[in-house]
Amino acid sequence: MAKEPTKPKSSFTGSWRIVSMSAWEDAYLDEDGQAFIDFNDKGGGSFCFGYVHGEMDCRQSTRDGEAAVEWTWDGNDEMDPAQGRGWAVVKGVELHGMIFLHQGDDSEFVAQRKHQPRKKKSKR
Repeated sequence: MAKEPTKPKSSFTGSWRIVSMSAWEDAYLDEDGQAFIDFNDKGGGSFCFGYVHGEMDCRQSTRDGEAAVEWTWDGNDEMDPAQGRGWAVVKGVELHGMIFLHQGDDSEFVAQRKHQPRKKKSKR
């Protein structure tokens, strides 16, 4: 029986550390553990920031001609059930995207691969 050809690994696959979000203070991001977003090679993933946790159903797509990933998610915000959607693109060594909470907040985010050091913000 012939083996199915393996798909090339997506540039999104792996663990990313969320380092900033436009809607929440940096201190909030790590309230319930280190903020992250993970993509597996089977079309799924998970994320956590603050008290928001979600399991994702992901699809590869394009945005403005660039490779992108889009997802819907189901999870919780503190003790309340929550769901929403999101998308992301890789820009250089960073992941940039948006996450939306259904009938709630939305936020831009920036993440870095977990093996890379967090960038320091300059104080001006």
